[in-house]
Amino acid sequence: LSYAVQPRPEGIAQAFLVGEAFVGRDRCALILGDNILYGRMDLDHIGEEFERGDGAVIFGYPVQDPGRYGIVEFGPDGEVLSLEEKPEKPRTNLAVPGIYLYDGDVVERTRALEPSDRGELEITDLNLSYLRDGKLRAHRLGRGIAWLDTGTQESLLEAANFIATVEHRQGLKISCLEEIALRRGYLSRRELRGALEGMPNSPYKAYVEQILAEEA
Repeated sequence: LSYAVQPRPEGIAQAFLVGEAFVGRDRCALILGDNILYGRMDLDHIGEEFERGDGAVIFGYPVQDPGRYGIVEFGPDGEVLSLEEKPEKPRTNLAVPGIYLYDGDVVERTRALEPSDRGELEITDLNLSYLRDGKLRAHRLGRGIAWLDTGTQESLLEAANFIATVEHRQGLKISCLEEIALRRGYLSRRELRGALEGMPNSPYKAYVEQILAEEA
């Protein structure tokens, strides 16, 4: 893995300036590290749609207390009508979770942003720049999706308990990278078997070995 470090907390959008060498002029995704999305998202369809054009894609997730979040309002075809940060009178109950898709203009758009009153490059301002140009679309995340924000100790515990319960009941690991890579063809069975040789004995290793045996 290669990575770049944000030296100071100067806004989520700063990620594109810190990681400019990684992004270049390519399409990319930004996913916040303290957000967990669990459930079946039709990312293949969304990705194919995104590849056909330019602009940015955000998501809307229904919440009970929309005034605490960035809120998106969009039309029947996915076009974004409005985007507000923690509004006093929200137009919708659709919060914007921390997963975003951007085209190859994202670095230059970020470079043109002015810091907010708190001295940060705001992700909402970046999205608004796409909205002003008519290049921002949104997808609603359905009832089968769980969005967990682990930014506090309490919410981290809630997320851990949620994941533990699902894994225990189903007997399946959530986001096991080796399993995903095997099933999507990123790794061959032989390559995965080689990777297992250097993995210490653990319930996680036993699970991956079980996946290999089932795929035989």
